[in-house]
Amino acid sequence: MEKLKIGDKLYNTRQDGFSDFVRYTFSEVVALTKTLAVLRNGVKLINQPKESYITEDVGYSVNRKKGVHWHLVSIEAIRNAQVENEKIAAHDWFENKEFSLEEKVWVYKHFKKRNS
Repeated sequence: MEKLKIGDKLYNTRQDGFSDFVRYTFSEVVALTKTLAVLRNGVKLINQPKESYITEDVGYSVNRKKGVHWHLVSIEAIRNAQVENEKIAAHDWFENKEFSLEEKVWVYKHFKKRNS
């Protein structure tokens, strides 16, 4: 478990309840102080790695919000973010789309054919 360095890429996840999507935020360390690492998006992290049971095994706590952790970016985290973002985009599209009767029939036929 190492301290953060300038250029390290990190991510945070948040979820509003168990039924909400996992929302990913990515940023990069741009400055260091004696005890903090400052991210490009302005978040200040305590530059002391600690065990985290949230998303990864190791995390860095947000200054003055010790329960919020950021984690070093991995290929797995990027893939998970892409999957979640696709789910969010599909959900939002259906929430905002008003279907015509013709479109509803088309969707119905495709789902009916798919389930046969």
